[in-house]
Amino acid sequence: MGSRAFFLSLRRARFVEGVGAANERSSRRLFSSNGLGSELVEDAVVVEEGDDLKSRIFRLRLPKRSVTNVIQKWVGEGNGISASELRQISKELRKSQRYKHALELSEWMVTNDGFELSDKDYADRIDLMTKVFGVDAAERYFEGLPTSAKSSETYTALLHSYASLKLSDKAADLYERIKDTNLSFSALTYNEMMTLYMSIGQVEKVPSVVDEMKRQKVAPDIFTYNLWISSCAATLRIDEVERVLDEMSQDSNSNEDWKRYRHLTRIYVISGQLSNSESGGLVEAEKGITQREWIAYDFLVILHASLGKKERVDQIWKSLRMTKQKMTSRNFVCVLSSYLMLGHLKEVGEVIDQWKQATITSFDSSYCSRLLEAYKEIGLIDTANAFHMLLIDKNCISGNDP
Repeated sequence: MGSRAFFLSLRRARFVEGVGAANERSSRRLFSSNGLGSELVEDAVVVEEGDDLKSRIFRLRLPKRSVTNVIQKWVGEGNGISASELRQISKELRKSQRYKHALELSEWMVTNDGFELSDKDYADRIDLMTKVFGVDAAERYFEGLPTSAKSSETYTALLHSYASLKLSDKAADLYERIKDTNLSFSALTYNEMMTLYMSIGQVEKVPSVVDEMKRQKVAPDIFTYNLWISSCAATLRIDEVERVLDEMSQDSNSNEDWKRYRHLTRIYVISGQLSNSESGGLVEAEKGITQREWIAYDFLVILHASLGKKERVDQIWKSLRMTKQKMTSRNFVCVLSSYLMLGHLKEVGEVIDQWKQATITSFDSSYCSRLLEAYKEIGLIDTANAFHMLLIDKNCISGNDP
């Protein structure tokens, strides 16, 4: 598997939110050998006790079944319906990756005078059109919007569509248009551009986006800092990493998540022995995976651990282990550190076992020793002591070691 395909598969694993889609298809042809019976059953609305609009819509198994018909029938039966209810159903449809049905629901709101679309509604339509009909359709829709609907939300939605498809030229052109507007944008818009630059290997462009944020007096969020810091680490500008961490510590928006992020980053730099390099970190690992890419994914783990999202750390780690790419010792140390910070010693022990059993990445106890010292250095003594005892139990170090 090539490096691009490898990291694309990880990105897909990271962003997939919907569950149970396969189960929805399991009984399609239950009523007829040729499928016609099941289609008739799915078009019919079976009214049951406790029946509601959401249940009726979610009983539509196939994308070609009409949400519009279901809503019209619901209203025709004298039932009321609110914009907030429709928005919640749309949100759940998107979460289940039923984008066509979500777009139909949105279209019904557009064509009924009783509903006034918000800026977010327009932005959601751009995202859904990209997924259902392609980015060209989304682009045409955006350009056809009245000026009043060309808000920061809709600009950002179209930018996200371009960035997610790595349409760098289109994204850059739209970004210039954004800078020329008089609209107020949040960190999310700038994060989209930084994410694009990271994904296409143009990490050197990330700082310029941060500079533009500062000129516009847009407050960075933790995602901004993660993209900024990981771009510095990926090019082995470690002095810059330390400078940004200091700036982050002085940010008025700093909270416990941010503090945890700063701790994990410093631990990663210390235990991973990252140091400044004039070469920009263009070190190639086996199978075409660059050091830049590995470090970027380590910082993805650090980000989710900082936010307390253990399930995301689990997900990324599982994806990494399922590939045939040779991981670095630094990858193991990063996930060990993340589980330690979250207080999951069971998982820490499991990762150590996995590392010892790995056939292509040799276990290196010196990394564990440096990780232990890094925890002590930043003052997390209790965590360091717990890790020390675990290393002894796993025969990684002797009981006589300090």
